[in-house]
Amino acid sequence: MPRPVRPLLRGTTYTRLLHLWVPMLAVSVWLFVSPSTPWVPALLLVPVGLLPGVRRGEGVQAWLLLTPGKGESGIAVTPSASWRDRLRTVVWLEARMLLGTTAALGTVWLPALSFDLVAAALGHRRSDVPFLGAFPPDRVCVLLAPLPLLALYGLVVGLGELITALARRLLGPFPAERLAALEERTEQLLERTRIARELHDSIGHALTVAVLQAGAARAAGDPEFTDRALAAIEDTGRAALEDLERVLGVLRESERPVSGRPTLADADRLLESARAAGAEVAAELSGPIRELPGPVSREGYRMLQEALTNVLRHAGAVPVRVRVAVSGDGLDLEVRNPLPAETGGPRQGRGGSGLRGMRERAALLGGRVSSGPDEGDWTVRAYLPGTTAPRPSRASA
Repeated sequence: MPRPVRPLLRGTTYTRLLHLWVPMLAVSVWLFVSPSTPWVPALLLVPVGLLPGVRRGEGVQAWLLLTPGKGESGIAVTPSASWRDRLRTVVWLEARMLLGTTAALGTVWLPALSFDLVAAALGHRRSDVPFLGAFPPDRVCVLLAPLPLLALYGLVVGLGELITALARRLLGPFPAERLAALEERTEQLLERTRIARELHDSIGHALTVAVLQAGAARAAGDPEFTDRALAAIEDTGRAALEDLERVLGVLRESERPVSGRPTLADADRLLESARAAGAEVAAELSGPIRELPGPVSREGYRMLQEALTNVLRHAGAVPVRVRVAVSGDGLDLEVRNPLPAETGGPRQGRGGSGLRGMRERAALLGGRVSSGPDEGDWTVRAYLPGTTAPRPSRASA
C-alpha cells in the first residue's frame, strides 16, 4: 500500500476527525439561538475550562478519539490540580474550537467546491462561486476538480496530527506528575521484586522442610518420630501461611497511590508494632523528618521496616536500638541488636534477601547500606542523600 494512502485506511484518522467535529455541535445549537453572535461559545469556554473536572472529561475524549488503542497516550485523565492546569485547559478548549471550526468548514466547503468544478465542466456554473469565472474553458475545471479533495485529505490528516500534539502538550502531565508516576512505578517494581524474594525464601523453605520431614518420618517408621515430624510440618506450614498473608497485604497496599504510603513520619507506628511483637525498642529520631523528600522518606520507612522484621525473624524478642538522623546531607538510619550467642548473627552465612532489597533501594537513590557484626551487635546502617534544613533533635524511647 503506498504510504500517502495509508492514513485513509487507519481508523485513527476518522476518530480524530470526529473529535474535531464534536465542538461544532455546541456552536450549531448556539447559532439557532443567536446567528449574529457566533463568537459567544468561544467566550463561554473560559469559565468552563476553569472547572477542575473539565480537564478529566477532555482528557478522556482525547485519549479515546485521538490515540485509540494506545495504553501510553501521554494524555492525562485527571482533574485540574492547580491554576496552571486550569489555564492550560482553557487554552486547549479554545484551540480545539478553532481547529474544529477549520475542520468543519473544510469538510463542508472543499467537497462542495470539487462538485462545483465538475458541474462547471458540464456547463452548470454556479453564481455564488465567483472565482470560477476566472476559468472560462470547461476542461480546466475538470483538471482542477481533484485539488479540493487533495486539500481536504491534507486538512483532515494534518489537523488530526496537530490536535493530537496539542492534546499531549496541553492535557499531558506536568514534569512533577510524570515524576510521581515514575516514582509510583518504581515503588511497585521494588515491592514486587522484594515480594518475589520473600516468597522464594519463605515458601521454598517451608516446602523443603515439609518434604524432608515427611521423607524422614516415612523412612523411620516410628510413630513417635512421625508425630514430631508432622508437628514440625504443621508449624512450618503455619509460618509460611503467615508470610503469605503478609505478602498479600503488601500487594494490596501496592495499589495505593504513592502519596498514601507510609513515610518516616509514621515511624512511631512501626516502632510500636515491633514493641508489640516483644522487642525492646529504644529509638532516637532527630532532625526535620517531616521535611524529607517523599522518595527518601518512603524508602527510609521501608528500610527501617525491613531491618526490624529481620531482627524479629532471626534474633527474636531482643533489645533493639534504632537511630534515625536527618541533616542537611540526608538521612542516616541505624538498627542494632545483640548477636545471638549460638549462631553468631542472623543468617550471617547467607546475604538475606531483605538486606539485598535494602541495598537495591538505597542504590536507586544514590545511597548505601552496610550490615554486619559490630561490638557484639548485629548492625544495619543506611544512608540516603537528601536536601533538608537542620532542626533541633528529639528523642523517644
